[in-house]
Amino acid sequence: MAVALLDPLALALSLWVIAWWVEGQLTPEYLVLSLLVFSLTLPGKMRLNMSAWKAIQNIVFGWAVMAMLLLFFGHATGYLSVFEPRAIRMWLWAAPLSQIGVYILLRKLAPTLALMGEPPRAIIAGVSEHGLALAKEIHQNPYNPTQLTGFFDDREQERIGDHADFPLLGSIGDIPKYVRRFGIEIIYISLPMATQPRIMKLLDELSDTTASIYFVPDIFVTDLMQGRMDSVGDLPVIAVCETPFTGTNGIVKRASDIVLSILILILISPIMIAIALGIWLTSPGPIIFRQRRYGLNGEMILVNKFRTMTVCEDGDTIQQAQKNDQRLTPIGAFLRKTSLDELPQFFNVLQGTMSIVGPRPHAVAHNELYRTMIKGYMLRHKVKPGITGWAQVNGWRGETDTLEKMKVRIEYDLAYLRNWSLRLDLYIILRTLTVVLRDRNAY
Repeated sequence: MAVALLDPLALALSLWVIAWWVEGQLTPEYLVLSLLVFSLTLPGKMRLNMSAWKAIQNIVFGWAVMAMLLLFFGHATGYLSVFEPRAIRMWLWAAPLSQIGVYILLRKLAPTLALMGEPPRAIIAGVSEHGLALAKEIHQNPYNPTQLTGFFDDREQERIGDHADFPLLGSIGDIPKYVRRFGIEIIYISLPMATQPRIMKLLDELSDTTASIYFVPDIFVTDLMQGRMDSVGDLPVIAVCETPFTGTNGIVKRASDIVLSILILILISPIMIAIALGIWLTSPGPIIFRQRRYGLNGEMILVNKFRTMTVCEDGDTIQQAQKNDQRLTPIGAFLRKTSLDELPQFFNVLQGTMSIVGPRPHAVAHNELYRTMIKGYMLRHKVKPGITGWAQVNGWRGETDTLEKMKVRIEYDLAYLRNWSLRLDLYIILRTLTVVLRDRNAY
């Protein structure tokens, strides 16, 4: 919890220091701004497991997004004028530098702090795939002070095989006695869910100890989508596959889509008019091409695009655009290369059938093909399709002429669903601008 406060405190304190330096005092407007930034950045992000360079990139980008939002709303509301311009300029540089300084200091001190005092002793009940993964994580993480003493399992040593250099201390029935004798503070239960009677018996026998008990069921070996605890009345349940856009997250996502789409459409309206005229003058046929796609929950939607080909394919078999495709109109290649053909999809966003950021919608024919060939393919339809996405900004844009390429794209789509945040959406939008300018994969 303390680590979660470091980023917000660094940002707030850096503003206070600059306010005292420039103004000679901490005036109410600076105090309000610091509280706003503290609230927006709480809880801070854990970066100790990132490489130093990746953590610094994460800090700089996160602050750039935050700063743009603050400046935009400050200018729009007129609140920005109450601050000394020199103080704001100094803070724009000092804020991320303070975060980087705190991160470097924490990275240096964390291993030492972790070793201070007596490390808690832990055991793992069950030599399983997820139990071994847990042991490896505990052993290799320099910021985790836990001392893992070994495993307990009812199987013989030869049946278990290698278990990450940790000894087999006994059977499951030996755990209560071992815990009391050696003062074990943490117990991880990684037994298969099929062994429920054994688990319940173990929990009952451990009820007279003070050890903390964590259940790591084998369900978590599967690819959870927004896995979390929830409840139905008083009954706890575990979400195994769920959309990230429930409750407040759904409101935030929809509100950001509406606001950003309106702003973007106002800015690009001259470009869209010019493109429409270009299509009309250079190639016979409709200006807007509508193609069937799967949307949220696999329901059919019509996606708008500027027409870039001489054909309007929307049948059971669709050939993806390729390099030097003969079906492209005179300006079609340019529109596809720059993704300008996607601009009418901002109207889809306003209609609520698409989002600015999300998994790119595939043609229905491609969906029907790949849903039977790629595990978890249809999970990407737990959210609305997007104009741009995590796969596209990571180089997986354009033709997917092999099954392996499509599998990688789907992996990125599912990673987006697992890790969604408004900050990630803004990052993808900004990355899209640079990707489009230098991309070589779109035809």
